[in-house]
Amino acid sequence: MKLIVGLGNPGREYRDTRHNVGFHVADEIARRHQLTMAMAPAQVPETFVAKRYGVEPMLVAKPLTFMNRSGDAVAALARYYDVGAADLLVVVDEAALPFGRLRARARGSAGGHNGLKSIIERLGTDEFARLRLGVGRGDPRKDLADHVLSKFEPEERPVLDEFITRAADAAEMFAADGIEKVMNAYNPDAAA
Repeated sequence: MKLIVGLGNPGREYRDTRHNVGFHVADEIARRHQLTMAMAPAQVPETFVAKRYGVEPMLVAKPLTFMNRSGDAVAALARYYDVGAADLLVVVDEAALPFGRLRARARGSAGGHNGLKSIIERLGTDEFARLRLGVGRGDPRKDLADHVLSKFEPEERPVLDEFITRAADAAEMFAADGIEKVMNAYNPDAAA
C-alpha cells in the first residue's frame, strides 16, 4: 500500500493559504476516486484518511495536527497500516520554488520545512519521497511565515487549479509507478 500525505494546517483561517496546498492535493485525489475522507483509527492522532483498494492500493491522508507536528500523525499512520518509508509520499508547499512548479525527490533533508522536519524526526529517516509544490517566496522584505500563511492572490487563482491537478497526477503516478517515474516526468530539469 502506498501512503500519500498532504500537509497543511487545520482550521478555517488556514484553509486557502499557501501552506495548505498539500491538503488541496489530498482532497483532489480523494475526489477523483470518490473516496470519503474520514477520521483515522483511534491509534492515529488527528488525521483524516481515505483508502482505495485494488491494483494500486492507496491511502490518502491529511494530518490535522499543525504543520510542525505532522510527524506524529505520519508515524502513527505508517505503523498502523504497516507502510514503509519507501511507500510514503509527502506533498508539501515549498517557498524556494516559483509558484506553480513541482519538484519530486526520493529522499532528502527537511530544507527548512517544519512539517518535513517533524516527519523525519518521528520516522527516524529522511528516506521517503516528497513532492514539493512551489508557492514562491513573496516579498523578501517580509517574514516567510507570513507569506506561506497568506492566501493566494486573485491573479494566481486560475493557475492554482491546474497546479493542484498536476500535483495530484504526480501523486497518483507515485502510487502506480514509484518516485523515479514522477521525478522524470515532473521535475523541471527532467526535459533537459
